[in-house]
Amino acid sequence: MLAEEEERMLHKGVGKKRRQPDEDEGEGEKKKRGGEEGQKGHGDGGKKRLDALSVGYFRRVGEKLSEGFEDNEEKEMFVENILTEVKGKAALVATDQTGSITLQRLLPLSSPDQVGKVLAELGGELASEFMAVSCDRCGGHVVESAVRQMSRWTEEEEESCSVLEAQVLSLSQIVRDNSVEFIRNVHGSHVVRTLLHVLGGCLGPPRTETRPGAKERNIAPQLTDFEIPTSFWYELKSLTETLMEHVNLSVTDAVASAVFQTMLTVCHRKRPKLCKQLLKRIMEYLSSRSAAPGVSPLLVFLKDQASSHLIETIIQLSHKSLLRDLCKNHLMGELVNLALHPIANFPIQRLTAASAKYKLFLGLFDELVQGVEAILASGHMGVIVQLAESCAESEEKQAEMMQCLLDAFHCAEPGSRHTSCLPLFMSLITYEVYYHCDTPEGSTQTEVPLTSICYHGSRLVQALARFKERSLLLSSLRTLSPADLFTLASHTAGSHVLQALITTSSDKGRGKILKRLEGQYVQIACSKLGSRVLEAVWNSASVSQRQSIAQELVSSESQLRSDQFARHVWAKFALSHFANRRAHWQEIQTGESKKRKLFSDILE
Repeated sequence: MLAEEEERMLHKGVGKKRRQPDEDEGEGEKKKRGGEEGQKGHGDGGKKRLDALSVGYFRRVGEKLSEGFEDNEEKEMFVENILTEVKGKAALVATDQTGSITLQRLLPLSSPDQVGKVLAELGGELASEFMAVSCDRCGGHVVESAVRQMSRWTEEEEESCSVLEAQVLSLSQIVRDNSVEFIRNVHGSHVVRTLLHVLGGCLGPPRTETRPGAKERNIAPQLTDFEIPTSFWYELKSLTETLMEHVNLSVTDAVASAVFQTMLTVCHRKRPKLCKQLLKRIMEYLSSRSAAPGVSPLLVFLKDQASSHLIETIIQLSHKSLLRDLCKNHLMGELVNLALHPIANFPIQRLTAASAKYKLFLGLFDELVQGVEAILASGHMGVIVQLAESCAESEEKQAEMMQCLLDAFHCAEPGSRHTSCLPLFMSLITYEVYYHCDTPEGSTQTEVPLTSICYHGSRLVQALARFKERSLLLSSLRTLSPADLFTLASHTAGSHVLQALITTSSDKGRGKILKRLEGQYVQIACSKLGSRVLEAVWNSASVSQRQSIAQELVSSESQLRSDQFARHVWAKFALSHFANRRAHWQEIQTGESKKRKLFSDILE
């Protein structure tokens, strides 16, 4: 807990500063003015800054928020006292780094009415201050946090949210009046994007300053829907109309382009008819731009950093007729060239994914498959992986895709090379390079340990594992040595391959693979990734297969029970039961197997 003096300051607010005994009057007055009015920063155009005493105060507020509260009454009193201290200098607090972080944490704990009042002060008497605060590096986050609190609106609580609703509408009006300035500003654009989400009635997780990791960066955030007042329904339409007046910025400015992508995503989820109109208008604009005679302007936009992201979004959200028009009138005949381009290959991946559920995919596949080796050589593995995934989804062109890959990795001829396909696909390396073989025609191969499994190779094989005919992959898997199988099971990318191949196999096919794994189960169970593979295998295994696995594991009880990963396997497989009450264990496993088969039949 805070010291008694600091607790008193937090509850009463920082109002006065005690003068030091040795301060002369002039210095004391200057300090006093600094505390009341803020200080002008050096080198920032004379912009007012929060004084040092207040910064310290809000830092302690943050510490108290981290500690938590004993009950709701204490929390409400604390929030009320802090907001009283903020009153009159909300903009100064919001645009200070410490003050901004504290306010962002405080607003979700405040009532909608309190949030509305903070937003009203940030906007000023005529809401004219919204732009300055929203386009500030720290202030923008506070405005976003305040606007997000509208997700708490319900018809029953309509009255308590009336102030906040009015302020969100005022903010939207200011955005419409100054749309170019907002959407081109790196901070203001985020406020507009949050505003679009709130007016639409769906929100993702709050934005943070930390950069997402590689995995998170490529995953679309999960959106949560909520009720909205009727006024927001109409305001979203007005805001989209205003933004469409500046559609030219969507392809020339990367920051503005992100706003248009959010607009389309929100409308696709909440206002499909409006989204359809917006997509059509944007495509008409893109198609109408001048380019070289006989060349579609879209080919230029696809190769541009800013506009390619917008086109990716358009492709993902487009309906069948728009996709067909895009392919037929702009892209067919250019797909391989685009797939080889360092930027344009990403929209081509989206197009390949989006077309999988239409006959359109057949023509797209026939053109792209001609350039598979060139695409592999360019390093654009995502295009190849997506092509395989779309073949799996559409259940079309699977034999052609497999043959094309065998040719590309030089393991189609002679036929004896077929059994080498799995290591080659997983490592994305041709036969000659992988086996250090100088003569392309040679069929002899030396045993090479499985070492170079890569992310895209793993994704490719996982897609191929969903094909109707996967006997080549399974035959190749059965030629791997026990050491290679353990490497596969315990590898970050390889473990997903082994899991996919085993779980999608028939009982007979799975039995053959499990036979190859015998003698490896204890080692696999003690591996972080291997233990997860083993659990997935167990869930898809028959009772007799489970019995074989359990028989091998139970002989190493002490090792398994003391291992940080294997002990979970021991518990989940009920191996103590297996060792001491086998008949009962068998009965339970048989019951589970019947239940699983029943659900499988229902789903099919």
